Amino acid sequence: MSQLLLTHARPQPAAMLEVLKPITWFPPIWAFLCGLVSSGVPASGHMGDIVLGVLLCGPLVCGTSQAVNDWFDRHVDAINEPHRPIPSGRLPGDWGLRIAIGWTLLSFAVAALLGQMVFAATLVGMALAWAYSAPPLRLKRDGWFGNAAVGACYEGLPWITGAALMLGGQPNWRVFVAAVLYSLGCHGIMTLNDFKSIEGDRLMGVASIPVQMGVRASAWFACVIMLAPQLIMITLLAVWHRPWHGLCVAALVLVQLALMLRFLAKGFLADPKRGALYYSGFGVPFYVLGMLVAALALRGLT
Repeated sequence: MSQLLLTHARPQPAAMLEVLKPITWFPPIWAFLCGLVSSGVPASGHMGDIVLGVLLCGPLVCGTSQAVNDWFDRHVDAINEPHRPIPSGRLPGDWGLRIAIGWTLLSFAVAALLGQMVFAATLVGMALAWAYSAPPLRLKRDGWFGNAAVGACYEGLPWITGAALMLGGQPNWRVFVAAVLYSLGCHGIMTLNDFKSIEGDRLMGVASIPVQMGVRASAWFACVIMLAPQLIMITLLAVWHRPWHGLCVAALVLVQLALMLRFLAKGFLADPKRGALYYSGFGVPFYVLGMLVAALALRGLT
């Protein structure tokens, strides 16, 4: 009877918003905006579609992925983070699952309004979002697959969505190349994020990159996997006759490299959580700025 009452109890509005984690919406929205820029199509006359695209990539698709994750992690969160909306009871019964399913359907409805290419990208992104957290796949249990899925959902697919929306169809192949490269780099960013939960991941059997490779090796791996796609992007910009944009990205990479060396040298092994937090706060913004520069370079290329 108590479970039935919980199922029909009304959730707190603040808890419903909290489970969608608005703070996580920025990366896919930024990638979507980079896609808009890379298309080379002026925003004027498309503002309605752009607003819908922002809502799709941020609150809807990204929000859905967060709700799905919280629902399927509710038993673990009850132990490690009992204050979260579902284990705390602020989001009672199966409301977490209802939100995840409802937001999935709403995402598809909005995507259908924006064209076939946008709908296809949304379909792939939603499949990865569910596969990341839900059994039987639960890609998050392995850092290689889980981080790749997050990189695609946070960077590559929103970028393609933005370009496809403005062009009304499939973007230029160079847009796909840039989206894939920055998705790969995001794998390193997600590896940094995993340093905060090394002990818990070991205890729960989650094979994150730091758990699999150890602190030192995974720290170097994260830096290399962030740098390599950007170096490839710089080379491609030179080949595509965008040398000034390439130099700008190179300057941003040099700043990242300096911060990486400090990140790896300043007592990182003694306090990996603090070191990863340091680089995430100071180094990753330069990676994100490089995305915009690359998007500006892609305008007008055929």
